Amino acid sequence: MDFTLPDHLPGVLAEMDAFIESEIKPLEREHMQYFDRHREYARTDWENGGIPQRAWEDLLDEMRRRADAAGWLRYGLPSQFGGRDGSNIDMAVIREHLAHKGLGLHNDLQDESSIVGNFPQVIMMDRFGTDAQKAEWIEAMITGKRSMAFGLTEPNHGSDATWLETRAERDGDGWVVNGRKRWNTGVHRATHDLIFARTSGEPGQARGITAFLVPTDTPGFEVPYYWWTFNMPTDHGEVVLTDVRVPDDAVLGEVDRGLEVGQTFLHENRIRQAASSLGAAQYCIDRAVTYAGERTVFGKPLAINQAVQWPLVELQTEAQMVRLLVYYAATELDRSHHMEVSDKVSMANYRANRLVCEAADRAMQVHGGVGYSRHEPFEHIYRHHRRYRITEGAEEIQIRRVAQRLFGFGRK
Repeated sequence: MDFTLPDHLPGVLAEMDAFIESEIKPLEREHMQYFDRHREYARTDWENGGIPQRAWEDLLDEMRRRADAAGWLRYGLPSQFGGRDGSNIDMAVIREHLAHKGLGLHNDLQDESSIVGNFPQVIMMDRFGTDAQKAEWIEAMITGKRSMAFGLTEPNHGSDATWLETRAERDGDGWVVNGRKRWNTGVHRATHDLIFARTSGEPGQARGITAFLVPTDTPGFEVPYYWWTFNMPTDHGEVVLTDVRVPDDAVLGEVDRGLEVGQTFLHENRIRQAASSLGAAQYCIDRAVTYAGERTVFGKPLAINQAVQWPLVELQTEAQMVRLLVYYAATELDRSHHMEVSDKVSMANYRANRLVCEAADRAMQVHGGVGYSRHEPFEHIYRHHRRYRITEGAEEIQIRRVAQRLFGFGRK
């Protein structure tokens, strides 16, 4: 196996770093309240359901505008959408590289915001949308004129998505949708919510679920509250649908085959999420090693103590193994259909997400009291990345996917 990365990537990373230093860092320095110890307080509209402050989101919009003008935002998209045909291995290396830089406007994953955009919805629309839907949606999603939340999880159903209770019934030339959804991320600003509803079949069957593009201003579509979370601000809305009417052209993909749409979204996210967690983990490890070398205790550097050395050695070893796994899974995604390598993607995802939590925790421990404070970024990194052990499929579901492939469960 060839472990060398594509020849073009070092140059790409160098160009990207130059863009960050010239265009993004000056903008960040003008708004340090969003990145220093005030970050959670400054970003959150505490009196408006805990959603993100509009000024914070406006700053992210300006970052994306600059990144798009410089040719970075669409890097991973096909050239037909103004992208650079970035491969999965490209995106994995880039996402790791950006997260390895630590907190900053260049890559704030609390909002899935980065100078190199992650556009699973665009890929989803390209694969499953009609020509009319593509024309209406793709460019509008990239520029932010349109956006969609993701309505799969329900109060009584998360990973067991085939048991969802939201239903859509035929009504003339359209559908009537009734149900409830949870964790609709970004719904506070979304123009639409991608609602998955059962249209036929029985509970537990994958066939019979359809994906609907529901405008958030449709009568009967309500967001009663937002879930306050471990990391704030929150944009995770509870959604109630009461006799919500949508036309036939609101269906994304085929009727009764909506879970295929959802799977595309998850696989596009999982490998890039894993790469970001790996980069953040390496950042925490590196900071802990540097601090241990600089900190003097009992007249000697903290780093001479094996109780400090060994946990960091274990984490560094794990990071290197996860890196090889992430790169391998990303490379295989470029060669194969995503379902053929879903077990490799799951391996990379759950191990990387677990690693970053362990690395952030260890960095806090090495830094002592100051590591626990909000004057260092480790608590923020931990609180943010801890959610990835639950979202996009809990790590138990990822392990279950690997077990299905390993033991041959579910094969015809």
